Amino acid sequence: MENTHYISSEVLTLETLQEIISQHKSLSLSEEARINIQKCREYLDKKMASNDKPIYGINTGFGSLCNVKISNADLSQLQENLVKSHACGTGDEVPAEIVKIMLLLKIQSLSYGHSGVQLVTVERLIDFYNNDILPVIYTQGSLGASGDLAPLAHLSLPLLGEGEVNFEGKKIHASEVLKQFNWQPIVLQSKEGLALLNGTQFMSSYGSYILLKAMKYSYFADVIAAISLEGFDGRIEPFDELIHLVRPHRGQIMTAKRMKELLDGSQIIVQQKEHVQDPYSFRCIPQVHGASKDTIEYVKKVFKTEINSVTDNPNIFIGEDVIISGGNFHGQPLALALDFLAIALSELGSISERRTYQLISGLRGLPAFLVDNPGLNSGFMIPQYTAASIASQNKQLATPASVDSIVSSNGQEDHVSMGANAATKCLKVMENLERILAIELMNASQAIHFREPLKSSEFIEMFLKSYRADVPLVNEDRILHYDIENSVAFLNSFMVELED
Repeated sequence: MENTHYISSEVLTLETLQEIISQHKSLSLSEEARINIQKCREYLDKKMASNDKPIYGINTGFGSLCNVKISNADLSQLQENLVKSHACGTGDEVPAEIVKIMLLLKIQSLSYGHSGVQLVTVERLIDFYNNDILPVIYTQGSLGASGDLAPLAHLSLPLLGEGEVNFEGKKIHASEVLKQFNWQPIVLQSKEGLALLNGTQFMSSYGSYILLKAMKYSYFADVIAAISLEGFDGRIEPFDELIHLVRPHRGQIMTAKRMKELLDGSQIIVQQKEHVQDPYSFRCIPQVHGASKDTIEYVKKVFKTEINSVTDNPNIFIGEDVIISGGNFHGQPLALALDFLAIALSELGSISERRTYQLISGLRGLPAFLVDNPGLNSGFMIPQYTAASIASQNKQLATPASVDSIVSSNGQEDHVSMGANAATKCLKVMENLERILAIELMNASQAIHFREPLKSSEFIEMFLKSYRADVPLVNEDRILHYDIENSVAFLNSFMVELED
């Protein structure tokens, strides 16, 4: 089967995006996309040849310079100047995985035929994607409103033979890659620089990448919670569907159902319990995990809409014979969604850390800090400190970015979304959640050991057997940093089927 994804008007889902990435598919334009791009470019060329009126961003300056008319002879230079002048990002480099998604989503947005770019420009972006030529982009510089201007400028520089790229494990000047492939720099035509720079692909790519991980780790939160429940000798009654059908939030019902399935066949869960109730961090797993699931589902809908949209400015409508300057580059929908997602992920970490705390507290027949001979051995005392520290950092990072704004471009751009900041800190929250859940898994797998010879469910026993190959049981104190890192690596390598 051909391992190519064809860019078209067919709806791009996050599951399709995951498939493209995981199967290392190459990109190609469908015939439909080629025709749309070429027709729009031809329309714009004809319009410029027959029209002397100012059209924002095409024959005018940008931002607060929108009233400065530019002569037709300078239009190409105008677009090149735009890309160069806006490439002022700073901070850390954007991860390669996200840069690759940025290329894909920029290609997708330009393919609808409302942006006025040349076919050769889009094809060069596809060449970059297919050959893993990844522009060096920086995390700081976007206000998330006039599009992600600085990051997308850095994405676009290599088209001109400018800027740097990561290629074959090295950071090199883009001109060297062009020479290696015998490519000429793209000569930007009217509107093209603005089409490349206006857009939400920085925010969209971060959000898409985080969502793919969030869906996976939402599942892991349930699995690890089930192991913790077994280790804590918890009760099954809070997962009875009768409780959840009288408060039928979708995520809550799904979580309770999954917990019952994960624990089906367990000898531990069915044994007689001495305690009547479990703490909230166990008893309320469906309510808390479920609320985060519902948030993830909402954010998925926002990003599904966004990655199938035209987000540059102005937009060209051939059938209606109009070019309209609007604000589709404004990242407010994404900023709000990313802030909401950060809160939901932070909460998964918060309740996870509380379960870890309960497991090490010497309750329900478990030894203090889950280790033989406590005192001589500190066991799992300090990983809980680490989880608590990270969980608290996530609470700090969950402060919304989208409630902030700052005036830019001499007042022309007087309200911005700060969605780029929401995106970068949401990724940090996601990375922190990985570590918090890894620490809970360490504790839960240790705790369930003390329930032997009773066995858990077939799935949990299989999962733990696989995990134990990477992270052995702790019999006496050792350097647990390595166990945390190996636990994170185990979770990242474990394949999970994402639900559409």
